[in-house]
Amino acid sequence: MIILGIETSCDETAAAVVNDKREILSNVVLSQLKEHEVYGGVVPEIAARAHMEHLDSIIKAALSDAKLTIGELDGVAATCGPGLIGGLMIGMMSAKAIASSQGIPFLAVNHLEGHALTARLTDNIKFPYLMLLVSGGHTQILVAEDVGVYKRWGTTLDDAAGECFDKSAKLMGIPYPGGPNLEKIAKNVENPVAALNKYPLPKPMTQHKNCDFSFSGLKTAVRNHVEKLPEGDLDPKDIADLAFAFQDTAADVLADRCEHGIKRFLEEYKSRSPTLVVCGGVSANQTIQLKLDKLAQTYSMKLCAPPLELSGDNGAMIAWAGLEHLRLGYTSALDFKARPRWPLDGTAEPRHGAGVKA
Repeated sequence: MIILGIETSCDETAAAVVNDKREILSNVVLSQLKEHEVYGGVVPEIAARAHMEHLDSIIKAALSDAKLTIGELDGVAATCGPGLIGGLMIGMMSAKAIASSQGIPFLAVNHLEGHALTARLTDNIKFPYLMLLVSGGHTQILVAEDVGVYKRWGTTLDDAAGECFDKSAKLMGIPYPGGPNLEKIAKNVENPVAALNKYPLPKPMTQHKNCDFSFSGLKTAVRNHVEKLPEGDLDPKDIADLAFAFQDTAADVLADRCEHGIKRFLEEYKSRSPTLVVCGGVSANQTIQLKLDKLAQTYSMKLCAPPLELSGDNGAMIAWAGLEHLRLGYTSALDFKARPRWPLDGTAEPRHGAGVKA
């Protein structure tokens, strides 16, 4: 079984081909960093225009790299939500056109499920597993029970972790993309202990016994520290210290929230090989991975994080999610509508303040 996956939910134009042997035959990603850098963030209209201009050539490149023709595909999957509606429409309609012209199944994929199932592509992780989904738009703790079956145990009540990274980086004068650049600058810290003492930061929600998150207070604390710095150009040493303190604190918050999820998971699920999966763009952060790995080992769990090339948005995760659905007999109608909001757990109760990030 060979599936083409298309991803256009935000600012990456991506296509990939994956087979049922868990082989990634191709994985082509075109980043739009330069287009959005001048604005300090993603501009939806610019992103959609770039998808329209480049998607056709990206799909051709993916098929060429896989040494396949379009007629050899068994199905085509596309991200149909959540995400920026303009980009979603372009990827979805392209996939529908291919499916219709070739007489093969069309598979509408939830972008979040693409991240959630990547661990099964790379490590063949068995259900059920505990999952920290951490990205620019979502920060959630869920249990993956099966393909399409997820239970949300915690969500952010305000900012997502990636959003907090990006906004805090901007406050420090760190250029776009904020999160990855903040991690690079944090490595320049000379004295980690001194940096933490110099810039004490709050750890929101860590006094709560549930699995919810809050990051707006952490972002505000960063702003307060920046405003107290001497006027004029910011000292690189000060920024490195503050970036380190922020990153370390954010990682501690994520680990604390996950610990509550781990305790509940081990109590409710009797898995022979309990696994904590961390996925989403922020999962690439090495400080977060190290703290989560230490936490998982404490509870005799395995930590599974995707390789760097699969941690961000990509077509391989969409192709694999589509393949997982197709081999269970699930397909999508050609009148499927793109969904700017599409929760993994549609039955989860709303959280006060969480809004669309629930």
